[in-house]
Amino acid sequence: MTTDDYMRLAYLVLLLVAVGGWFFAQGRAAIGKTMQQAMIWGFLFLGVAAAYGLWSDITTRTRLQQIYDSENGELRVPMSPNGHFYVTLEINGTPLRFAVDTGASEIVLTREDARRIGLDPDALRYTGIARTANGEVPTAPVRLKEVRLGPFTDRDLPASVNGGEMPGSLLGMSYLRRFEDVSFNRGELVLRR
Repeated sequence: MTTDDYMRLAYLVLLLVAVGGWFFAQGRAAIGKTMQQAMIWGFLFLGVAAAYGLWSDITTRTRLQQIYDSENGELRVPMSPNGHFYVTLEINGTPLRFAVDTGASEIVLTREDARRIGLDPDALRYTGIARTANGEVPTAPVRLKEVRLGPFTDRDLPASVNGGEMPGSLLGMSYLRRFEDVSFNRGELVLRR
């Protein structure tokens, strides 16, 4: 917890003590009735706090879906809670999750994702080098037979398999440039062809 979190917690405890003290001072004669009312208010407070906390999770889970708007010919991707955009592409019929990365120059697959689409990462020739925030890593050039994102299908796309460790596959600029318009609008990534 940060200092701000501790300060908020201290404020809430003081507020609870003040409200609780008022309840007890007002209802000294009927302490049983006061306890009952205090418990009701406590449960109401806990219920509202729980609903507020869960509401964020519920709306995030329902929002994190790619939505194709056929009327406008665009795919809308909501921002995830961590501030990134993730899309699910079907590569050779296999769904894979990608982080949209405008800093990556191409489509970059993890070794695990390469294996899922039928490539053998151990048999690839790692002749390229990618310069990342964690240093240089070897890469192997590959071709993707079919790449599908919602209604958009592309064939025979160049990509790379990362020879190092990375948390997930990246969707870089070589793919994003295939769209007529790529924009970020109110917490959404909008792709249009």
